Amino acid sequence: MSKEEAEDTIMSYLSQSETGSSPTDLNVVALLHNFWEQKQRGLLDGSSSESGSSAAGETASPSESLLLYESAPSPGPPYVCYVTLPGGSCFGNYKVCDTLAEARRDAARVALMNSLVNELPCRQISAQFISQSLQQATADNPVSLQDASDSNTSIGTYNLLLRSFLGRTMLEFQEMMTVFQLLHWNGTLKALRERWCSRQSVINYYSQRGLNEALRSSMALDWLGREQRSPGRLEEELLVAQRELVLARRRGIELRFYKEKTAILSLALSQADFHHTPLVTARFLIRLTMDTRVF
Repeated sequence: MSKEEAEDTIMSYLSQSETGSSPTDLNVVALLHNFWEQKQRGLLDGSSSESGSSAAGETASPSESLLLYESAPSPGPPYVCYVTLPGGSCFGNYKVCDTLAEARRDAARVALMNSLVNELPCRQISAQFISQSLQQATADNPVSLQDASDSNTSIGTYNLLLRSFLGRTMLEFQEMMTVFQLLHWNGTLKALRERWCSRQSVINYYSQRGLNEALRSSMALDWLGREQRSPGRLEEELLVAQRELVLARRRGIELRFYKEKTAILSLALSQADFHHTPLVTARFLIRLTMDTRVF
């Protein structure tokens, strides 16, 4: 199953859910939790058996902290809910939901569908998959396949990242790629190149650290500086990010990149020392509300 076929399968399922033609007696919240609880237990058991240090009868205890559910602030329907999986992948409700409970169930449904698809053999990164991905990259971009062995080129970096996830799933790869998407969006990668940091060293550094509060705060400070140099830019960027998040959620795809962008910009905006009049601020809030409810 190709990426396009997988997305078509997800959209078909989500469309059935929206029209009410799918089973409604399934507790998808519990199903999603059980799926990831068993998956995490399997990972722990495998790790323990490899090290030979597992105790007899030792199992991972159930924990609600496996999954994080977040409801977007809203004075009334439609409601929006996001669920974050153990690795950091995030999904939101696909349907227009009149209650918070319904939004939570639908977000779980979207996450469960994506989690199940991610277990298919075609979603595992193999040597064949890497070869096909590189060929597709050269067909879609003005790059040469011969440069794939050079980590100083863009396709070489892509090849290096794919090979570092050999044997793992596309969802795991996307979780790591989200960090580099944010670094690119924020301008951090460009700044590091200007300081002559090698791509290999950047990959090693951020692959080990991932996305944490320190990185989010650093990016928020960068955007705060841009706002001080160009007043009003943060508001415009946040509106764009909000629209992108809504559109991505309505496609039933992984949302972490869009959600993190929105959170970083919101953090920067909350810290900005604006000299705007109350009228301007009120106008921004009205536009933001209208933009997020139009879909």
